[in-house]
Amino acid sequence: MRTRMSHKLTALSVTAACGATAFTLAAPAVAAPLQAPTAFVVLQGGTGTDKASAATRAAGGTVTQEWPQIGLVIAEASDDTFDDRVRKMRGIVGAGPTRALQAFSAPTAPAAGVPAGLGPGTAGGDDTAEPLNSQQWDMRMIKADKAHLATDGNRDVTVGVLDSGIEADHPDLAANIDPAQSVSCVDKGRPDTSPSAWGRSTSDHGTHVAGTIAAARNGVGIVGVAPNVRLAAVKVVDDDGYIYPEYAICGFVWAAEKGMEVTNNSYFIDPYYLWCKSNKDERAVITAVERALRYADKKDVVNVASAGNSRWDLSKPIDDTGSPNNLPEGEEPEVRHTDHRCYDMPAELPNVVTVSSVGPTAEKAYYSNFGKNVIDVTAPGGDAWLDWNAPKSNAADAILSTTAGGKWGYKQGTSMAGPHAAGVVALVRGAEPGLSAKQAVRVLTREADTLACPELYDYTDDNVADATCEGGAKGTGFYGAGMVDALEAVTP
Repeated sequence: MRTRMSHKLTALSVTAACGATAFTLAAPAVAAPLQAPTAFVVLQGGTGTDKASAATRAAGGTVTQEWPQIGLVIAEASDDTFDDRVRKMRGIVGAGPTRALQAFSAPTAPAAGVPAGLGPGTAGGDDTAEPLNSQQWDMRMIKADKAHLATDGNRDVTVGVLDSGIEADHPDLAANIDPAQSVSCVDKGRPDTSPSAWGRSTSDHGTHVAGTIAAARNGVGIVGVAPNVRLAAVKVVDDDGYIYPEYAICGFVWAAEKGMEVTNNSYFIDPYYLWCKSNKDERAVITAVERALRYADKKDVVNVASAGNSRWDLSKPIDDTGSPNNLPEGEEPEVRHTDHRCYDMPAELPNVVTVSSVGPTAEKAYYSNFGKNVIDVTAPGGDAWLDWNAPKSNAADAILSTTAGGKWGYKQGTSMAGPHAAGVVALVRGAEPGLSAKQAVRVLTREADTLACPELYDYTDDNVADATCEGGAKGTGFYGAGMVDALEAVTP
């Protein structure tokens, strides 16, 4: 099956106790239609929520969550003219639905441990002592194995995994999960700190991401990029697989308030693949997410985001054929002709480190989005179709990490590339605790290894270019500053 991979959460997964020999190409998650009332963002000028809350109530809506730090209210309303009325009120600079209003109808609901304590220490070790390390080609590609001889990371550093929750009792993760900083944001964007809320959902995507960042050095399974840092499960993916704006906003602000050093964001924000400022409803949501990211940046958080899996050149106009992606069954979205005012969120927004993906040959993975002045760095995300004409794909060319049920398995996608970069940032911020977020990002990009554009990018082996890489010898169109380098990043 060689279809385009899901742009939202990555596919190509197989679960195995000791590696795997096959995998399946998972289809994108398809949610049930939404039920009214639905969520809206209401923005006032500056900080505080007094005007936004008052406007919400005056327009017949209900306030479900307030973020005074960024002048934002999350509201609920059943009337699809709610946002039009709110926008006319004094002090309001934007309002719009976080979901496609045409998706109103009754839903069909899907089915829906305490981790070990934290310990001190920053010493490194020999990665080959981990039983499955021989299958971790990705760690050797970014020289994490050599960096680990000096450091495994600083226990004072926390990486927020904005994803589908984390299996907190996984034997390779339990020692590094910090319950005090973990939260779920999928209840209307309201923080819920109960372990049952932020634990793994119907997807083990977040568990796989977490293992790449910080699987422990414990003689079990694998080792992560920064195996001694702490992990916070920040659940922003609901049981249907959606990441609505109110979830992501909650996650960014939560990470900022908790003082996390890094967040990893291996997703795009639903229900639009690309959000467009030319649409007043979508513009309000873009502004809200931008405010949350700007607030996190001011609080010294490095936000790492995956570029996406649609093979798009994000620097060029794109025909978006899949938005909105939460329409009732049987309805198809119209083609949207987008331009430079349309954004893959959060990957294309300010205050984000955007990561493309490569396979074992260090060439852009076939599915990875790209684009000059969009991609900041690249990292291993796997490419199991290196031989496009082979009858079967090769799971070992994907990324091995932690999966559901205390197991290990392969996945591939830019979702797997981003965590490598987030892990390197975690190592950098642990090695030099005085570095600001912006300084840590400069180290990440400065020490990345330049990858030149290929002479012909032809993953289908038909002598026809399948993508155009801008940047020549610098390769910036595909790879940004280049391959993240954990060793150089932590070497004085």
